[in-house]
Amino acid sequence: MQKLDRRTFIQQMGTLSVLACLPGAVLAQIVSRVPPQGLFDADSTAEQVTAGLDLAGKTYAITGANSGLGYETMRVLALRGARVIGIARTMDKAEEACSSVQGQTTPAFLDLADFESVVNCASMIRGMDMPLDGLICNAGVMALPERELVYGMEKQFVVNHLGHFILVNQLMDTVMAAPQGRIVLLSSRAHQRAPREGILFDDLAFEHREYDSWTAYGHSKLANALCSRELARRLSGTSTTSNSVHPGVINTNLGRHMPWYIQWAGKLLGWTFMKTVEEGAATQTYVATSPGLAGVNGYYFADCNPDPGETPQMQDDAMAGRLWQLSQELTRDYLPTPTTIPA
Repeated sequence: MQKLDRRTFIQQMGTLSVLACLPGAVLAQIVSRVPPQGLFDADSTAEQVTAGLDLAGKTYAITGANSGLGYETMRVLALRGARVIGIARTMDKAEEACSSVQGQTTPAFLDLADFESVVNCASMIRGMDMPLDGLICNAGVMALPERELVYGMEKQFVVNHLGHFILVNQLMDTVMAAPQGRIVLLSSRAHQRAPREGILFDDLAFEHREYDSWTAYGHSKLANALCSRELARRLSGTSTTSNSVHPGVINTNLGRHMPWYIQWAGKLLGWTFMKTVEEGAATQTYVATSPGLAGVNGYYFADCNPDPGETPQMQDDAMAGRLWQLSQELTRDYLPTPTTIPA
């Protein structure tokens, strides 16, 4: 992590504390929309990026809160005083995770492969009648060894992208009700593994090409980043922001579908190149909470700093807009009417 002398650090934290007290609409006007170079890097942890923050009175919701990065993010947010809605695939998992965390937590559940359950979870959260200062779309599946179809489409695209697309739309009014609501979608550098042409608008089932687990995963992660980019465009001019993140390479149960020998290699040698869970949770926690990122909208972050992404598709606004429209068509029966998201 970049070294700072004590006086400079205190001055910077004092500035951020003052900014944090201002209304979100004011912050959006006075803070540069270009992300500032952060004080943190690949070795920073979620606790470090939130050190000194008081999140009392704020509410966050996070999917996949029962393990890995989601659990660590929930733990740290609650540690800093926030109320956290910990969402897992079952209520038992959500309750177990929430009960093991010190602070204010509320369990909730959804199955991202079951669109009706996503709607029901969002309805439960809206029923709490409180603004969401942050919605962190963290859950997902990775590198499914065999092609699986859900709603006639490849499962990773459905779970990682469409399930969260519905959740974001269903909770948008709740996030926009916060002074400076933030939506954080987990993408990945695996977006480099997406097909060269980008989103497969005419082959979401991977029927017309040989299925490859990493290509399909990269396809879904590209969709996450493009969805965040288009959402940011639609939110422009409001105090609500949308950004995507690459958490890093971390040995969590997200890799449970990988071959056994790769899993063992990760356990034995992962310390040489992988982040810890504490480090992996840092970027999404930072983007969701940092006062210095108020008004920063439409960026992709890695190692707690803005990153251009490694493929031209990441900046393809036309592709992002087309994906948003297609996602609306594919999920229209599960979206709120009318939507609060601007066109």
